[in-house]
Amino acid sequence: MEQFERARLDSYFTRVAAEFTPAEPPASFLITHLLPERPSFVRAVAAVSRLRAVLPKPKSIDAAARRETERFTQCDELSRELFADPETCLDYVESRAAGESVVLLDVGGYFVPALDTLCDRFTGRILGVVEDTENGHKRYAEHDKLPCPVVSVARSPLKDPEDFLVGQSVVFSTEALMRDQGDILNGRHALVIGFGKLGSSIARLLHAKAVRVTVYDIDPVRRAQALSQGFTVARDRETALTGAGLVLCATGSVSLCGEDFSALRNGAYVATVTSSEDELDLDGLPDIYSRTPTGDHVTRYQTTGHYFYLLNDGNAVNFIHGASVGPFIYLVQAEILAGIHMLAQGNLDPGMHEANATDRATIAAMWLNYFNR
Repeated sequence: MEQFERARLDSYFTRVAAEFTPAEPPASFLITHLLPERPSFVRAVAAVSRLRAVLPKPKSIDAAARRETERFTQCDELSRELFADPETCLDYVESRAAGESVVLLDVGGYFVPALDTLCDRFTGRILGVVEDTENGHKRYAEHDKLPCPVVSVARSPLKDPEDFLVGQSVVFSTEALMRDQGDILNGRHALVIGFGKLGSSIARLLHAKAVRVTVYDIDPVRRAQALSQGFTVARDRETALTGAGLVLCATGSVSLCGEDFSALRNGAYVATVTSSEDELDLDGLPDIYSRTPTGDHVTRYQTTGHYFYLLNDGNAVNFIHGASVGPFIYLVQAEILAGIHMLAQGNLDPGMHEANATDRATIAAMWLNYFNR
């Protein structure tokens, strides 16, 4: 990022922070993809809250961004295991913010397993969670009885441009890796598993590249939507897998179990839009498959009479090339700051919440002022 671009970004976030700084800023923990431009957002979080730690997503850490972030705040290691055990999570939060009012900024539902314990036994107060992703939104929404408010930006209209551009970056990175192997998209039959915002974007972009696309989704409403948009809709996943030369997983939950991989046609490519631990049950893959790197970020899985290729070890394929979605991501990040402001007021009931239309309009107007040039 050029110096003048960084100056503009910092100015934008300074303006957003001024709009949404609470009267009494809470402490916060921030889980985030620590990409090259992300320190500006981290500074904004630190401006509207007492940022106690940044926990970067392990597969999306830019070294320079981490060094810059560590100059002004604490960076800790993130893992599912840290939050899978409620006692471990409680000890961690206590070590950083004992006795404080805390907002948890999440990407993918990391805090769900420990949320009840945190709200019940933390020496301070958990004001709530701000969740960024559809995967995380589902995890919180499926919680039997949320013990605190959760402000979700996953389904905000301000996120629509990001979702479209993430889909575009997934298709770009998938095609780039295939070309490195001497293959191309054209002529392959693609299967998109999951027809949510990202899956539908991927399907449309593949179709625009003259790729035959089949869609599979467990939700009959989404299957009907896919059919209305001209896509072939698979009646069952196994049949769809056997005919696909490219499989793109976009569910946010397990798309392929161990036994599903044997149904892939020979030479099929598999890519995902999120982490392998969410989309693929690689541990369930039979041990008879050997694993051989065949290029940067491409692994060939092979057994007698069968082989397929896994891109980026099953992690989000678009992060290979930076996962850039341009300045549109700053709309979503501003809404996260608005979510902190909402939770800091302390008047939301436990359950799922969204930013209001007025705040979204304010964010969009500020963003247009800085980036519609």
